[in-house]
Formats: sequence, structure tokens, C-alpha cells
Amino acid sequence: MSEVRTYYYRILEPHGKMRTGFYQLGVAHDTSARLRLEGEFGGTVVSLWRLPAPVTGLYKGVAGLFARNVKADDCTSFLRDLGVMQTAGVPTLEALRTIINERRGSGAHGIAQIAQQLYDDMDAGVPISEAFARRPDIFSETVRNLIAIGDRSGSVDRMLMEAADHMERVINIRRNIRTALIYPAFVFSTLFAVMGFWITYVVPKLGDLFDRLNADLPAITRWLVSFSAMFADHFLIVLAGLAGAVVAMVMLYRRHEPTRRGVHTLLHYLPVTKRIVTASGMATMTEHLAILVRSGLDVVTSLSVLQRTTRDLYYERRLERLNDAVQRGEPIGGAMRLAGGFPPMVVRMVSVGEESGSLDEQLNYLAREYRSRLDTIIASLSEIIKPVIVILAGGLLVFMVVALLLPIYDLIRQTMAMQAGGV
Repeated sequence: MSEVRTYYYRILEPHGKMRTGFYQLGVAHDTSARLRLEGEFGGTVVSLWRLPAPVTGLYKGVAGLFARNVKADDCTSFLRDLGVMQTAGVPTLEALRTIINERRGSGAHGIAQIAQQLYDDMDAGVPISEAFARRPDIFSETVRNLIAIGDRSGSVDRMLMEAADHMERVINIRRNIRTALIYPAFVFSTLFAVMGFWITYVVPKLGDLFDRLNADLPAITRWLVSFSAMFADHFLIVLAGLAGAVVAMVMLYRRHEPTRRGVHTLLHYLPVTKRIVTASGMATMTEHLAILVRSGLDVVTSLSVLQRTTRDLYYERRLERLNDAVQRGEPIGGAMRLAGGFPPMVVRMVSVGEESGSLDEQLNYLAREYRSRLDTIIASLSEIIKPVIVILAGGLLVFMVVALLLPIYDLIRQTMAMQAGGV
């Protein structure tokens, strides 16, 4: 697929009115953008400027603030409804008009707007594959490729259903992972909140008590009291600093590719996260490859699409090596072995599928297997994390007992001894 570029245009319409605006197009050359704009608006392009990458990013960000939100579930439902009506013989434009009216009535204005844009394009004579290709921010490259294959082969209805099923499975994988992370996130948040309460409220009061009694405190207690006093005195500054650090780390992760690649690589080596990202990555990649290969795309093109659509930069680099090796004539299984990072079972089954001509079937089996493994891991994730939580909570408890409760116990014992001596 061509790179998505943003243009500022001025078009002289047939009735003499000058139209201006911004437009995003997936084209390889500016000439193609000019021809497409003239075909869509029916006028003459007077001037056309391609925005540089930084300005394009800024435009996307500003446009995203005002754009209607299109949920992945709405997009999946849209593809499925359109596919069902096409299978039943309903003309595409009539099916789109039905979806537009239904979505507007149900309050799903974002997907209704996308359907309206598709309707306008196709009503002007644009093929359905081209209409989908103009919206790369809504439809993934895999979905756009499936629609393009269906348009060429006359099986758009089947490809729409295939795309809907694919998106639904990907959504379920991501939703299950997010659901599994809720419990540990809640537990760790609670632990930090309790620690914050002790540091800002309980420990300073105990410190005042120790000062009034002139208690001889151990070093760990003195350090904790001093740290608590400093934290309480500069609470807002510390809070702002922590918030700033979190925002900086998030921005660094999003904007700095080496950092993002390092995080993804680290996740593939940590004991718990390794199982999750491997199962998730293999389920998603084999799912994509199976769909693209079964739809008629050659392996090199399918791997290129997969490389561009994957979010895991650890696998992106390995897919790049894999694609290069396949282009040199290496068999896919052998190329996977050379690229590294692919489980031995995947390498072996892909090799068998390639030799027997059943590559898509083997990839489908792998996708089902790794989805099942991911479900099992997610279901047992709380059991996997419980020991870490217990160790952390126990460590904090021991620290508090040693730092605070033992000095209090010593004070009580000294007081009782003094009272006994006085008697």
C-alpha cells in the first residue's frame, strides 16, 4: 500500500467556486493525488501542496481532537453488516445507506460518518477497494488488502465477512489482555496508596511522638521519619514531579522508537510477560498470515503487510529479516529459523505447510492454538502474579514492623520498666 500523505489543495469547481482544504490520500506520487482530487470533486486542481512529515503529524493530532471517535467494535459490526447484506444480494450503495440510517439512529455517529464517506466515494464512481484505501486511519492494512482482493475477484461479500471475523478475534485478544491486567493494576495501586497514606500521615505523627519522648531510634527509623517529613513538606512538588516523570516516560515510549523497541524486547525476556507477548504475537501474526495467504496474496507481500501492521517492534525486526530471506529464495520455515524469535513449533509447522501446500491450514491451526494458550495464560495470570504481590506486600510489612513497631515496642518496654522501678 502507498504511503499516506496529507495535502492542502485549491480546486476550481465547474460552477466557478474555489474549494480549499486538507486531504489525506494513500498515493505514491503527487500526480496521483491531483488526478484523484479532480475525479472526486469534478473540478480542476489549481494548486496542491504536500505537507511535510512534522506538519502532517500535527494536522493528524489536531484533526483527531475534533474527529468523531470510531470504536473498533463499531468498525467490526459495520463490516459484518455490509458483508451480510452483500451476501443477500443487496446493492452496495443501498446497503451503505441502510447502515448510515441505522447507525445515526442508534447514536453511532462516528461509523455513520465513515459509511457516508464511503457512500459518497462509491456514488461518484470510486471502486469499493479504493474507497476503503482512502481511510487507512480507520481500516487496517489487512482489512484494506482483503477488500482489494475481493474487489478484484468478485468476492467482496466473503472478504467483508473475513475481515469482520479477523477484527473480532484481534479485538478479543486485546480485550482479554487488558482484562487480565486489571487485577494486578488494582492491587499495586492499592499498595502504593496505602504506602502514601502511611508516609504522609502516620509516620510524621509517630516521628513527633518519638521527638517528644527523646527516643533513641535505630538508623532505619530515623531515615524513614526524615524521608516522610521531606515528602510531606514537599508533597505537591513530589506529586508534580512524579506526574511529569510518568508523562515524560509515556511520551518517550510513544515518540522514541529505540525506547519503544527496547521495552518490547525486554517484555520478551521477562519471565511472566514473555509468555503473554509470545502467545499474543504468534496468535496475531499467524492469524494475519493465514488470512492474507488464503485470500491469494503471495508470501512476500503478506509478510510486508504483516511487518507494517505489527505493533510489536521486537517482531517487526524479525519479520523484516524473514521477508528479506524469503525474497532471497529461502523457504519460509528456514527463513524463520534464521530470523530468530519464532518458537520451534511455529517454524516446524510452517515448514510442513510449505512442503505440503497447506500453509494456510497450518497457520490457521497455529492461530487457534496460540489463542487457546493466550486464554489459558490470561485465566491464570492472577495466580502467576500472586507470589509477586505476596512478596512485595510481605516486604513492605516487614519494613514497617522493623522501622516503626519495634521502636514503639522498645518505648513501651522502657516506660513499663521505669514505672516498675519507681514503684
